[in-house]
Amino acid sequence: MLQSQDRHYAPVKPKFDDEIRFLQSWFQSPLKTGAVSPSGRALAKMMASYLDPAIPGPVIELGPGTGPVTKALLDRGFAPERLFLIEYNREFCSLLRLRYPGVTVLHGDAYAMADTLKGRLPAPAVGVISSLPLFTRSPADRERMVEEAFDLSVPNAPFVQFTYAVVSPVPLKPGQIDGERSPRVWMNLPPARVWAYRRP
Repeated sequence: MLQSQDRHYAPVKPKFDDEIRFLQSWFQSPLKTGAVSPSGRALAKMMASYLDPAIPGPVIELGPGTGPVTKALLDRGFAPERLFLIEYNREFCSLLRLRYPGVTVLHGDAYAMADTLKGRLPAPAVGVISSLPLFTRSPADRERMVEEAFDLSVPNAPFVQFTYAVVSPVPLKPGQIDGERSPRVWMNLPPARVWAYRRP
């Protein structure tokens, strides 16, 4: 069996190309893209660290963009066939399919992930990992999406989200949504941190 470092994926174009893609997408639809550049390697690695590849089952990724978190998950040891990506931008969908053969890329709305994944997810997810711009949506929308993610996952599976903000992007509710935050990732531009939410 190939180790993660031995896998070969489609060649990745220079990071500058991804910056241009993100910037173009942001100009076209800033509330859907949310960021003007993709997540940096250190932030993507921090996000992936909250998921354990030794636990069997699929992983749902929301808003993968050009794929930095997808790559971090693959590097961490997740097999491509375990990854189910929901991306709203059709150009990014095409790019992800080219870069990461074997990964399931679905064009759709992450805020309706149950409908988007209907009939596709082979088992409950071991975690959901998100790069969505949550603050562009209402607290009620964010809470509903996280609860939907929990419903699609095994008990105690995390919902992992990064943010540039100093406050939690998901409303914390004792007994319903608990959260822990990472140290700030200073090597990301701009610096960010990761939140991992769980249903108690």
